Amino acid sequence: MQFFIDSADVGEIKKALALGLCDGVTTNPSLVAKTGRRFADVLKEIVALVPGPISAEVTATDAEGMLKEARELAKFGPQIVIKVPLLVEGLRAVKALSQEGVKTNVTLCFSAVQALLAAKAGATYISPFVGRLDDISQDGMQLIGDILQIYRNYRFDTKVLVASVRHPVHVLQAAKLGADVATIPFSVVDQLAKHPLTDAGLKKFLADWEKVPKEAK
Repeated sequence: MQFFIDSADVGEIKKALALGLCDGVTTNPSLVAKTGRRFADVLKEIVALVPGPISAEVTATDAEGMLKEARELAKFGPQIVIKVPLLVEGLRAVKALSQEGVKTNVTLCFSAVQALLAAKAGATYISPFVGRLDDISQDGMQLIGDILQIYRNYRFDTKVLVASVRHPVHVLQAAKLGADVATIPFSVVDQLAKHPLTDAGLKKFLADWEKVPKEAK
């Protein structure tokens, strides 16, 4: 399973790259707004750092507007993937972009039939938002299982990108189900490496090492 970093913070992305845990990056308008920087400047810097897929989101809500934005975003680099909302107009844009050879990431997916439509339109990635479903007392990971089953049934090439990841259990469940990608906030990446027994074990090892006779200098 690939790890994408869900961030527009270049500092976080650099840290994830240094750990070998950044196969790609996903951004959205909310993440860019947090940086206080111009979107073009942020995207240009990320493209220079990350060789893997980088999702950049359109903000238009009509197909023609989406296509216009997508073609401009694609100029930033060959690794750009266009994020398109799962609307009827978005599906039209995805179909056109797929015919042009432009990769797409269909976002704001909350049902398996939405994911089916995205795959039929030619989406490169589908982004089901598991955390937001959990927030309204639905099982977000059940949606991932349903989408994977449908895609396997019909051998769709669209990759399942688990989004709105809130904690390590989401990552564990995504991996067990066989999702292609999890896009993860850096704070969750940090949590994945931690376990209290690891910390306790290291503390004991170091304490015991201090008791071992040392060679005289």
